[in-house]
This record gives sequence, structure tokens and C-alpha cells, in this order.
Amino acid sequence: MTSEPNSFLLNFDPKDEVDKICNRIKSLLMQPLKKRGLIIAISGGIDSSTCLALAAKAIGNKKILSLQMPERQSADETIGISKRLAEHFNVEAIHEDITPILESVNFYNRYDDAVRKVIPEYGKGWKSKITVPDVTQHKGFTFFWVIAQNPEGEVFKKRLSLPAYLEIVAATNFKQRIRKMLEYYHADRLNYAVIGTPNRLEYDQGFFVKLGDGAADIKPIAHLYKTQVYSIAKFLGVPEEICNRRPTTDTYSLPQGQDEFYFSLPYEKMDICLFGKNNQIDIEKIANKINLSIEQVKLVLQDIDTKRSTTKYLHLAPILMNEVPEISNR
Repeated sequence: MTSEPNSFLLNFDPKDEVDKICNRIKSLLMQPLKKRGLIIAISGGIDSSTCLALAAKAIGNKKILSLQMPERQSADETIGISKRLAEHFNVEAIHEDITPILESVNFYNRYDDAVRKVIPEYGKGWKSKITVPDVTQHKGFTFFWVIAQNPEGEVFKKRLSLPAYLEIVAATNFKQRIRKMLEYYHADRLNYAVIGTPNRLEYDQGFFVKLGDGAADIKPIAHLYKTQVYSIAKFLGVPEEICNRRPTTDTYSLPQGQDEFYFSLPYEKMDICLFGKNNQIDIEKIANKINLSIEQVKLVLQDIDTKRSTTKYLHLAPILMNEVPEISNR
């Protein structure tokens, strides 16, 4: 058994970790990637901001291109925060509004049609998001709700059928895949590599879209718990307005926290649960650290296992029918 969770999550050496990551980035760009610089999509969130700061420290700000890729449902503050972030690190930023591309694939209509499966009156001027129940408060099958607000401000909450849920997720995945398409366009024209921004919690639990934000050449923080990412962000001088923001998905038209949509608990508690599970820490110690009962922590740990199982395919490379030795042995 190792030390208690917080001793690792909060007391690691940010400077040492930053040096290791930056040296690794420089090495990977030379071999095996053989690329001249780095592309990174920025949203004003802590993960992409920290990755931008790491990239700038590793190879300098002149070899980095940042992309702002909002659409009409993006939070109003996203552009302003990401613009100030790029200016703070003196990194070139390109604005790519993906609304026209989403319209061309009929995203907005597909999404609205899916919501109308459970809220028939849903239409123009409405806003919505999907949420998941608190896993610590119930056992059994996890189901999703859609929360919608009409133009008059009335709020409706309906349980989603499985077909409606799958259609909503399939439609919103367009956003991540279109953004990644544009990242690789700029990467190809500049001979740059693409940075992916998942932290350990997101990477472990499959909180990414396959061939969307899950696609990348380098993932600098996938081994770091989100608590550690915040620590590194502060060490690297990421602006305080970003370090003080709560994590959001910025995917739906209504504001939505990550713990509403995917994770069982806020990231501070999820980090401790995941670290405790990974290091065989006694459940009672975990429960005491995060102020939950032993039974509640057991439900969270079960949910971690469930997500690992159901999202395993997201981590898989394309599956060949037979090994191709001359490729795999290079």
C-alpha cells in the first residue's frame, strides 16, 4: 500500500515534471515524428491551456500554432479567454468558426430531432444539455436526462430513451471530429504535430471522442491527474482566470460541468478515487479524504470499472486481420 492519495496528487514536484515533459516533447518531434512544430486547439480550459504552456516552454512560441474553433453554441467567454491565453504566451492563433461546417453536415437539425424524441416542442430558440444522475446516490443502470430551456426561460427535464441519447451523442461528436479535421489540415500544411489534451482522468475513463479529440500525435498530460494539471498550470504561469475556472464541456447550448455529464464527482474527488483504486488504497481512507461513505466510494469505484470496460474500444488502434511484420517491426 502506498501513501495516502493527496500526498501524491498535491506534493509532486511541478518543475521536475515540466522538465521531463518538455524534454520528451522535443525528443519526439525529432524522432519518430520528424515534425517542425506543434498544433494545439485551445478553448480556455485548464487542460489545453496547460498543454499550450508546456509546448511553448518545450520548443518556443514561434513553432506553435493555436486554433480557436468555436461554433454558435459555444460559451460566450470561450473566445475571449482563449485569445488572451494565446497573447499571454505570445503564440500565433487562428480563428476557425466551425458553425458553417456543422450546418453543412446538418448537425443542428440532427441534434434538435433527437431531443424532440422526448421533448416534442423543442425547437428554435431553445437550449439544452444532457446530464447523468449522481452515481453515489443510486445503484444499477446509469441513464441520462435532457434538460431543456425554452425561449421564455421555462426549464424541462426528461429522461432520455437509449435511441435519443445515442443520437444526441452521435450528433455532438461532429464537433470534436470537425475540430480535429481542421487541426490536421493546419498540421499537414506546416509539417507540425498535433497535441492532444486529455488528462489522466479523461484518458482512463474514456472521456473523449474516437477520431475526434482522442486523435493526436502527442498527449503531454495523459499521465497526470487533473489536480496535478492545475498545479503545473500555476507553475507555468497560466493566467489566473483559467486556473480559477471550473471544468466544463462547452459542448451543449446550456452551461454544463463535466461532473454533470460524465464523471461521478467533481475532479478533486474523482482524482482521489482513481488514484486510490490505481494504488490499492483502503476504501475507508479514500472515503475519509473526500467526505463520502464507504458505500458511496464503492459505487464510484464500480463506475470507474464500468467506464473502463465500456470505453476500452476508444483506445484501440484499427484491428488488422493479421500482423504486418514489415510495418510493426520498423
